[in-house]
Amino acid sequence: MGGEWRRGRMGKEKFHKSQNWGFCNNVRMLVSEDKPGTGGELLLGQKIKPKHSVFPKGMGTDSPSWVVLSFDAYLEDEVPDKIQENYRIRCYKLYFYLEDDTIQVNEPALKNNGLPQRIFIRRHRISLPPPDEDRFYSVHRFNINIDIVFYGRTFKIYDCDTFTKNFLKKIGVRLNPPGQCPEDPYLKTRREKLDCMEPLRPYESFDTLKQFLEYDRKVLRFFCLWDDSGSVFGDHRELILHYFLSDDTIEIKEVLPHNSGRDATSLFLQRRKVPKYGPPRVYQPGQITDRKVLNVDGGLSENRVYGCLLDKYKLGKVDQEFYKGSDLSIGTTINVWGRKVLLCDCDEFMKTYCKTKYGIENFTSISCKAPPPPNIERKFPRYTGFGPEEDSLCSCRGLVPTPHQRNFMENDRSIHSVFFAKLITHKCADVEGMFAISYFLGDDTISVFEPMERNSGNTGGMFLKRIRVKKPGQEVFKSKLSEYIKAEELYVGAKVNVNGYLFLLVSADVYTLNYMERNSDKFLMSNIELALQKTKQEESQSRELKQVFTAADFITIAHHYQVPEDPCPDTNVLIAQAHEQLKKNTFENFERLIATCVYQDREKEKLSPSKDIKRLCRLSQIECYNYIFRFEDSEKQINYESFFCALNWRVNPMPELEAVWYIKEVKWLGMPSPIPVKYIYYLNLLKDVFGLEEE
Repeated sequence: MGGEWRRGRMGKEKFHKSQNWGFCNNVRMLVSEDKPGTGGELLLGQKIKPKHSVFPKGMGTDSPSWVVLSFDAYLEDEVPDKIQENYRIRCYKLYFYLEDDTIQVNEPALKNNGLPQRIFIRRHRISLPPPDEDRFYSVHRFNINIDIVFYGRTFKIYDCDTFTKNFLKKIGVRLNPPGQCPEDPYLKTRREKLDCMEPLRPYESFDTLKQFLEYDRKVLRFFCLWDDSGSVFGDHRELILHYFLSDDTIEIKEVLPHNSGRDATSLFLQRRKVPKYGPPRVYQPGQITDRKVLNVDGGLSENRVYGCLLDKYKLGKVDQEFYKGSDLSIGTTINVWGRKVLLCDCDEFMKTYCKTKYGIENFTSISCKAPPPPNIERKFPRYTGFGPEEDSLCSCRGLVPTPHQRNFMENDRSIHSVFFAKLITHKCADVEGMFAISYFLGDDTISVFEPMERNSGNTGGMFLKRIRVKKPGQEVFKSKLSEYIKAEELYVGAKVNVNGYLFLLVSADVYTLNYMERNSDKFLMSNIELALQKTKQEESQSRELKQVFTAADFITIAHHYQVPEDPCPDTNVLIAQAHEQLKKNTFENFERLIATCVYQDREKEKLSPSKDIKRLCRLSQIECYNYIFRFEDSEKQINYESFFCALNWRVNPMPELEAVWYIKEVKWLGMPSPIPVKYIYYLNLLKDVFGLEEE
């Protein structure tokens, strides 16, 4: 088996080739020897495990089954379309695979090159340039500092790796001295510009890590109010401000009430630093920066120097003042990009932080609730005279006219007051006429009726149908609603103008007087306390009170102290009347009635229902309906022992009945009684007015 390499011609020859077996990287190969009529050629054989290696030292017996030679080359690429450069230098890696004489060309990737890189020629066998295009490149055609042509492109090999150098020396190739790859003019110009753009940086300390580690996740929260009522459709808006102590940034959220009509947004202001004097003007790009860079330009036109220098004095730098934690406190108004925001309150963490760091103790909060909107007076056009005033006004309050809704629930529609009045006139025929004026509380309407009187010359009947009556002296065509006569303006002695007719109210029915006295807070002229107060203020202290009562509200006083036609007597009077009736009937069996009640009283409480007592009295023919209610308690029960003992005329006799002496007859001053009052309790009246007692 042969042990040396010989160089021969490649191609097809018509002569015999003498061959020997050789090994390269544990690869068994056939080697042709140069003999007359033969050519040398390296053939690929099978892998065998030889006893010893005949290949160059350093390849070892454990090397791969194929060998790759690596060469460094460059290519001058012509650039015809640019004035600044005529060519570019492109560097490549050439790989030759000995197992099959294939070649691969790769271009290393360069940053921001702008050209397609990586694989330039894929791995395959490459033919020689013409006129030898029928043969392929072999390992013996490679060397250092030579030109090699692949598909019309001339690659200049200027160096290779150490393994390739050793391999070429062992196979008998005399290596040329290595060369250098020329510098690409474009990359050189690009590098010079980049070097000039990098400024000389003196040391400046921007230590924000300490603040971040100390105040991370510590946030100050304020409750704010933004008054936007000055703008169109603006109002007061509630905000929540978050101040982040780690980087002095501010974030604002808006509190939207229900049914506010505003779009729900996550943030009112994104987290950022807020300038104190905003909004600032628009700055040019690069004008707002942490460092100030100066452009350096020096030298003559031929040797001009360009560069940059960092200005440590920061001359001309734009300074912006931002809000800090010390600027925020309750009651302070801050400028948030042109919006005046009032800080009204804060949370407990903010209070603790200010106490610890700034020593602030006063945290009086301000109400952040928006004040109620002002009531804007709506102005309506004048009444046109068509239809009722209320319906005409409703057509001006909305786009869709709606009928006027009256409040019938305020007063009962069935309640109406009746007053008796006289007509104030100079006509002798109408002076003595009486009129009945009815006022309906449900809709504030008035009707006037004239009673028919014989031989008066007046037919009587309906004087004014039921209608609301306007107060006199009002303008007809106006924007406001007219004022009508109210129930509070009607009382005995008042003068009422009904459509130009003046009436004097001289009396009222009992129902009207009772209703007015029950609602004395609304009808002040029927308040008994005010009437007595007027009586006490009179200077006259005489018992002749005719003139005093004439000046005071005597109708109210007389109605309050009147004696009913069938006055309710005292309990003793009722029992005395019952004794006289029982004496006439000679009824004395009261013990049997008590025994019956005791038998029915199972719980022994000496109480029986009033209905049982009435039934027992009815069976015994005792009339008790006039006084039995005087003995009832709140549960409609009666103590039967006390009741029947009071009726026992033998055990508990009562004195004989006497005439009522404290009732006096009322005489009106030469005019018919305006109310059905004939008697009054004058002793009670004197006690309430003067504190006097009957002698």
